[in-house]
Amino acid sequence: MASTDTILQGVSVLGPVHESQKKILTPQALAFLALLHRSFNPTRKALLERRKARQAELDRGVLPDFLPETKHIRENATWKGAPPAPGLVNRRVEITGPTDRKMVVNALNANVWTYMADFEDSSAPTWENMVNGQVNLYDAVRRQVDFKQGPKEYKLRTDKVLPTLIVRPRGWHLEEKHVTVDGEPMSGSLFDFGLYFYHSAFEAVKQGFGPYFYLPKMESHLEARLWNDVFNLAQDTIGMARGTIRGTVLIETILAAFEMDEIIYELRDHSSGLNCGRWDYIFSVIKKFRQNSSFVLPDRGCITMTVPFMDAYVKLLIQTCHKRGVHAMGGMAAQIPIKDDPAANDKAMEGVRADKLREVRAGHDGTWVAHPALAGIAVDIFNKHMPTPNQLFVRREDVSIGQNDLLNMNVPGEVTEEGIRKNLAIGLGYMEAWVRGVGCVPINYLMEDAATAEVSRSQLWQWVRHGVTTAEGKHVDKQYALRLLKETTAELAAKAPKGHKFQLASQYFAGQVTGEDYADFLTSLLYNEITVAGSPKPASKL
Repeated sequence: MASTDTILQGVSVLGPVHESQKKILTPQALAFLALLHRSFNPTRKALLERRKARQAELDRGVLPDFLPETKHIRENATWKGAPPAPGLVNRRVEITGPTDRKMVVNALNANVWTYMADFEDSSAPTWENMVNGQVNLYDAVRRQVDFKQGPKEYKLRTDKVLPTLIVRPRGWHLEEKHVTVDGEPMSGSLFDFGLYFYHSAFEAVKQGFGPYFYLPKMESHLEARLWNDVFNLAQDTIGMARGTIRGTVLIETILAAFEMDEIIYELRDHSSGLNCGRWDYIFSVIKKFRQNSSFVLPDRGCITMTVPFMDAYVKLLIQTCHKRGVHAMGGMAAQIPIKDDPAANDKAMEGVRADKLREVRAGHDGTWVAHPALAGIAVDIFNKHMPTPNQLFVRREDVSIGQNDLLNMNVPGEVTEEGIRKNLAIGLGYMEAWVRGVGCVPINYLMEDAATAEVSRSQLWQWVRHGVTTAEGKHVDKQYALRLLKETTAELAAKAPKGHKFQLASQYFAGQVTGEDYADFLTSLLYNEITVAGSPKPASKL
């Protein structure tokens, strides 16, 4: 293998590197990133072009279906995914959140079985957030993450085994513009994965778990194949046995739902199951079929987990995972306790209980919460109805899901002005926080992230594009949408503290809600607003 100095030729860091971050951005770690980037970035870019070609097909009215060329994989009942790895046998309640130091300590102290540390939808990818997040995880794996903030101390508990740490890197579509390799920005996925893996893979094994990941936003089994190739090269490079890594794939795109077997198959030596990424999944359905009037959906609140296309997706995911011997993880409870209104809080928590009960009865092996206060509710439900470590033995052989089931848009409900205003408030509220560097935002007692903001803007685009009529009899057109956007912006700005960025968020949002321009992702659209790349510094000189 080439020397570190040789590999680092052509590698530059454009962001500031503080003293506390130098243990992360070492020459050896940057050389590892460069190796990954040069090996896999051409394939990554080709797969992103493939997404565009697939979208063009959908725009022409071609509907997705199970792939004929991989029928032999789906119909072969003998192959299995990897057996559950240490720390991943029992995953009944997982907490998710960004990688700031306070969140890391609180999540690892929560009454949960795993913590998904998120570099993706609940983090705004400023350079500081991404690199400091790596510092925090480096310290967390080594159990050295305690810190003091003013008079308050944050310390890891020592009275129980800590939750298993799982890291979610950014999706294949995102870049890390503060690091360039041979003149092009690094893949955000490879940056996030590479730094954590390089520094902490062996330490994680030593601590009794391993280098585990959640893999987001995939649209085909070929994208899973790329992750598997990354895993193999990464393990080979540091001298770790293949199969030590585990990856749980979020099924959060409608196209991936037709390739669940194939995705597990591609990752089979590294697979730790699939997860129902519900909000991104709804976003994907609207996004992918946005030109098709047959896929216009009513208010966001009407799209529950029991509507036909969501119910079919859940059943197929559980059946597929358990057939292959891997975990089928449930979705997010995004509620936040309502401390000043006990009656409203009781109602919200009852909704959480009902959702978790539906999941455990369906056969899920675990579920997500966004707030430590909800962990107890989820634990109680899963402990009562799942006395075993998991439900891999629940085969769901009663399930038979076809193309029509996954594409059944028979969703009761209407488009209302209240629904439009809610979407505007959520989209604006989230985007305003994101351009300030905050990726996880409490709005109306729900923890909103990029996925829910994407649903909001995509619905608005879809309603204008297809000229729907609201329940109140109003025709939804560009002028109407922009008028409500202006009103909502003024209302939110009036309540916001000085230094807010609602006008900037509104400018971006205005281009996304008129049924005309449609950015692939809001995070890609806004990324340059939080990029402060300085002059390039050769990686060897840091």
